[in-house]
Amino acid sequence: MAKKGFPGMGGNMNNMLKQVQKMQKEMEKMQGQLEEKEVEASVGGGAVVVKVNGKKEILDIAIKPEVVDPDDIEMLQDLVLTAVNEALRSADEMVNSQMSKVTGGLNLPGMF
Repeated sequence: MAKKGFPGMGGNMNNMLKQVQKMQKEMEKMQGQLEEKEVEASVGGGAVVVKVNGKKEILDIAIKPEVVDPDDIEMLQDLVLTAVNEALRSADEMVNSQMSKVTGGLNLPGMF
């Protein structure tokens, strides 16, 4: 009678599944911690500062009054856009750095 599952891999498969489950729990814990962490990006010599958390939620945007020029709204829009994109990039880097500690550098698409 043939064995079901993966012949010859019984013990190894169980060990691998335990490792995957352990990694999954560690990743969930790390994701919770990352939600609490914040990064910020500043552009224009501090004219616009954007804070983002590990879930990539924008927490705060600070704009110095002297950069608010009604005759040059485009410049302010560019500063805000640049600061937001930089803050989101920083959040991605933070998440990837922390998660790679858990996954050992394994690239697991869709996990974070």
